Amino acid sequence: MYEGIICKMVLRIIRRLHIILPLLVLISASACQSSTPTVTVEPTQIPITPSLVVETSTPPPPTQTPVPLAALVNGEGITVQEYQAELDRYWSAVGEAGMNLATEEEQQVLEELIDQVLLAQAAAEMGFTVEQPLLESRLEQLAAELGSRQALADWMAENGYSEEDFERSMSRAIAAAWMRDSIINAVPERMDQVHARQILVYDLETAQDVLNRVSSGKDFEELAYEYDPILGGDLGWFPKGYLAQSALDEAIFSLEPGESSGVIETELGFHILQVIERDDQRPLSPDAWLSMQVRALQSWLGERRSQGDINYLLPY
Repeated sequence: MYEGIICKMVLRIIRRLHIILPLLVLISASACQSSTPTVTVEPTQIPITPSLVVETSTPPPPTQTPVPLAALVNGEGITVQEYQAELDRYWSAVGEAGMNLATEEEQQVLEELIDQVLLAQAAAEMGFTVEQPLLESRLEQLAAELGSRQALADWMAENGYSEEDFERSMSRAIAAAWMRDSIINAVPERMDQVHARQILVYDLETAQDVLNRVSSGKDFEELAYEYDPILGGDLGWFPKGYLAQSALDEAIFSLEPGESSGVIETELGFHILQVIERDDQRPLSPDAWLSMQVRALQSWLGERRSQGDINYLLPY
């Protein structure tokens, strides 16, 4: 749905939250069931005399080896096996793109799995369940993408997954995708928006000079074209929260049409802003709608994380 939109801001967000992409992580899988090792212990030979009989009790069954976990999310485990499989998938993807996977990006893979669990847990709280026909349909779809059901079975075997565990992981991914869609589809297609322009310079002295000229009555648009001959500093229409620089966002939405701001400093330089017009029910552009959906999802996940109990069990 969103594969064609690649820009620096969205790429960073998508890198962290590939849950914005359709169907989330179809090939993410949880760990295989660990088999209980058979331990053979030679009995100690104790001499028995007629006057001494040593009664031996039946030894307890060996305990099952715990499945190694990468994280616990509200008591639900993400296994090391599952994390490693997802990490391998990323290594493969970035390798094909000619990039390197940094250590901090490796941790982001685990963060994405945690987000998936949080979404799936919320879906369950809202009463969503993955019925067997839906799960089977997704498995058939994945098998078709891999070539056959046997190819899917081979992939699971190569990665040490049982069919039961793989289906459980698929169910979680489907539930997470359902919850993700519930969040982003709640974002309205019409919002309060402004049409604005800016004059951007790179030193404070020039910015103060521009502001003085604006204050003395110089036409803002004419000034803007002096510093941006192509666009005249036109930022187009956008809703609150769309701009990456929050200081600019706050300043613009505090202005009425025709008003201009003072000098605002950001890492990009020194800005002077003007609101050209405003519409409280303007349709969002596709790019702005995507941006607001991402913002809504990030906000939801941030709140969910702050309220949850997340334990990291891998060293970083």
